Amino acid sequence: MSKLGKVLTVTAVALLSLAGTAVPVRGASAAGQPPAADPPAPKKMFTITDDRVDESSGLAKSQKYEGIWWTVNDSGDTARVFGIDTKGKVQAVLSFSAPVKDVEAIAVDRDGTIYIADIGDNKSNRDMIEVYTIPEPEELADEDSVKFHRYDFEYPDGAHDAETLLVEPTTNRLYFVTKVAKGKAGFYSAPEESSREGTNPLTKMADAPAGVTDGTFMPDGKQVVLRSYVDVATVAWGEKPNVVGRGAVPLAQGESVAVGPSGSDLLVGSEGSNSVVYQVQVPPRKAAATPTSTPKPAPASDSSSEPKSNHNLRWILIGAALFALIITIVTFPAGRRERHDRMAENARLTGQPPPDRHRRRTSV
Repeated sequence: MSKLGKVLTVTAVALLSLAGTAVPVRGASAAGQPPAADPPAPKKMFTITDDRVDESSGLAKSQKYEGIWWTVNDSGDTARVFGIDTKGKVQAVLSFSAPVKDVEAIAVDRDGTIYIADIGDNKSNRDMIEVYTIPEPEELADEDSVKFHRYDFEYPDGAHDAETLLVEPTTNRLYFVTKVAKGKAGFYSAPEESSREGTNPLTKMADAPAGVTDGTFMPDGKQVVLRSYVDVATVAWGEKPNVVGRGAVPLAQGESVAVGPSGSDLLVGSEGSNSVVYQVQVPPRKAAATPTSTPKPAPASDSSSEPKSNHNLRWILIGAALFALIITIVTFPAGRRERHDRMAENARLTGQPPPDRHRRRTSV
């Protein structure tokens, strides 16, 4: 490459740097990794056609029976749960004599205990909420008058509407997620061991997303998935639960989410007659930004309100001016300064006095 070509190349790279333009690397993504494959599309698992299940408002995978999920109807139904198979058929109905008000969620722990959450409160005027527990049956068949236990809970900051009950897999500790149309909802924890005597006080852990209609722990206990009407969100579990990923789901009045057949996927359902249940993937964590090799310095404080784009434009113009200057120096023909230098050299060789480069020419 010629000297001029090198100058042009270096200058062009400098201008790109001033403009904040990155040069792509072939065969790699922006993060230096191959692009992630698109998640598989939602798969229809089954349709609940039984007319007794017309407002499925929760879904939980059975621990005792392969291919069975338990569901409950929304407010207005009696105290009962339905066992649904992979064809959407009701295989068992478990009824218990409890004065339920607004059942909104269901969960099953590793011991096969079913939790029925009477936690709905659209008008936010309930003094307490209740959770009932019954065991999974010895046989998958209808049962009436199932024995149950009742646990009462109270929020620390007044009544809340809620549709989500979470049961931590290793401790069976209960958590609730309140529901708001907009703004911030909340994660609330029950005591480590809830009591059937008196009222169990709840403790607010952290803010939660708006519009949550159901949720479930994944089997490892490290992730929670929350359902809304439009998507599912992956939550990294801890003292301060944090949403780390989101994924779209088929649009409907989405009211339920449960661990799926493989234990690492999900089933999502909705309210209404002939509601369809889909199999979807757990939304992956958002990719973290890859740090650059040279950290960018923090911008200096400036009292002016000049936008950042104007600063970039200014440096681009400065770079362009430097570029033009370099081109001028390298390529422009010899000018007056060069001619005077040659004349001075000739005068030295011939013994003549050097010309006065500052003397103006005058007409005769």
